[in-house]
Amino acid sequence: MQLNLFTNINYSQLTEELFLAYFDCRRNKRNTQNDLRFEKHLEKNVFELIDEIYQGKYQLGRSIAFIVNKPVKREIFAADFRDRVVHHWLINKLNPLFEKTFIPDSYACRNGMGTHYGVQRADTFIKTCSENYSKDCYILKLDVQGFFMHINRQLLYKLLEQFIHNNYEHTDKSLVLEINRKIIFNNPTQNCIIKGNKKDWEGLPKNKSLFHSPPDCGLPIGNLTSQVFANFYMHQFDAFVTKQLGLKYYGRYVDDFIIVHPDKDYLKSLIPQLSDFLLSTLQLTLHPKKIYLQHYSKGVKFLGTVIKPNRIYIANRTKGNFFNAIEKQNKVVRNHKPTKEEKAAFLSSMNSYLGIMKHYKSYKLRKKMIFKRLSGYWFNHVYLSGGIAKFVLKVRPVKKNQRNANSTYKKLAV
Repeated sequence: MQLNLFTNINYSQLTEELFLAYFDCRRNKRNTQNDLRFEKHLEKNVFELIDEIYQGKYQLGRSIAFIVNKPVKREIFAADFRDRVVHHWLINKLNPLFEKTFIPDSYACRNGMGTHYGVQRADTFIKTCSENYSKDCYILKLDVQGFFMHINRQLLYKLLEQFIHNNYEHTDKSLVLEINRKIIFNNPTQNCIIKGNKKDWEGLPKNKSLFHSPPDCGLPIGNLTSQVFANFYMHQFDAFVTKQLGLKYYGRYVDDFIIVHPDKDYLKSLIPQLSDFLLSTLQLTLHPKKIYLQHYSKGVKFLGTVIKPNRIYIANRTKGNFFNAIEKQNKVVRNHKPTKEEKAAFLSSMNSYLGIMKHYKSYKLRKKMIFKRLSGYWFNHVYLSGGIAKFVLKVRPVKKNQRNANSTYKKLAV
């Protein structure tokens, strides 16, 4: 007989929710050994996880720490797969409440409101404020210095606890609070596995590493909960800008935010006000070297694009990263036939860039990069679909005695 340490918890409902969270997590899995090991004995592992949560025995496992260099150098902590299932379970519980609270113009980690949406909103702000480019208006762009590493965990939990008490009405409130507490106050640096070499951290600023965060500060980049909690943490700032200051043309993606206004001097006067609020309320600091204030005609870099009157271009950094990704894939196909895993990696990499670029003025750029830079050997294995919008894997027909009666060819697209 299971002992339930949390009152009014329905075991059957918890079971249903955890399996749903597993399938949500699986959609974005990386097929690592950790993931495959969990799925090898799926039911056993999920029910063990359910029992641990139900009995109040759940503890977070070890994370894997590593460095990625694209789009910028960044430290990642990949949580254990079973912990990622719990992250999805928790966010599934809280997201409907967050969505009722967040402003329409915070763009990170929200369905249908990602980077493309943020770019289009910023473009709309400029058009509207300038009355379709007929009047002057100015763009102020700022971001927070070492954002994830300086989120105060005590303050975050206090804000989240108050929010849950005021808005969460289900009977498992005590459980939700406890799981929140365990995730927020978990310090993955104390029990992590280093993937790669410690020299990988060379050149990474200390304010971008959890290993050098101030006491009681920092959320690991790489967790779903970190992304959503960071958005929640900054909601107070969103409310200050839109409600207290009354600014209409404001949008934020994580810690990168933009304000459009017809008065340049007013925007300049906002900088110390915004800085004071961030420091006094959220214990965050504006990045002193990333303050941009210009007339809209100069354009603005925002979320991997350059927004100019009547046109939006891909930023040079994105172009450079796409070029490097192509060079990397050319090395794969140069000396051998790519494996199934290498083909999947090719589709994932190339289609992620094409998926971003197809929204903007980039057809000639995509054409040039693909047909002049990509090795022709790849076209033995893939083809382009929708113009130059997406790569699709070629799959050869199987033998007649193995062929499905309803199909000769099968196309796999990512």
